[in-house]
Amino acid sequence: MGFKAQHYVCSVSTCTRKRTGLVFCSTSCWEVHLPMMRHRDPWAVDAVSPSRQEWLQAQAEEAEAQARQRMPAPTGSPAAPAVAASSVASAAPAVPAGPLELEDDVPEEVLVIASRLKEYIRARSGMNTSDNVLAPLSSVLRSFCDEAIRRAHAEGRKTVLERDVPRRGSR
Repeated sequence: MGFKAQHYVCSVSTCTRKRTGLVFCSTSCWEVHLPMMRHRDPWAVDAVSPSRQEWLQAQAEEAEAQARQRMPAPTGSPAAPAVAASSVASAAPAVPAGPLELEDDVPEEVLVIASRLKEYIRARSGMNTSDNVLAPLSSVLRSFCDEAIRRAHAEGRKTVLERDVPRRGSR
């Protein structure tokens, strides 16, 4: 889509979230997504894309905000100086800087849906499942997730992919 171009957005909030960002070139294109999304009372909203200057400014602000999130705030000093938007793009490391430190204060909640696990075990073996199985199984899942996080970090990514998940226990 070009700069300052007329387009349409869906009135439903799940379609206008930053990660989703659905925009449509015409109302007929907007209508195509309705059966799939199953909205209750949607409508198409007229919109105009930003100008090149507005888009560049938004990109620079977003990069600056991300850089501020990555950098810890200095302790015992006044507010940190603002970072120029042009230097933010070049400051982002392509490879991870040092070893990854995982948070220790993550809540130890159950990561498994009990009913689905019990259904699986019953269908597979005809056995019942104790509720006490959920905590140790969640612990195993956490260790798998931690390993996947380390692998993604080692490759310089911020997204854990399928290939990062260890293949232990597969037949």
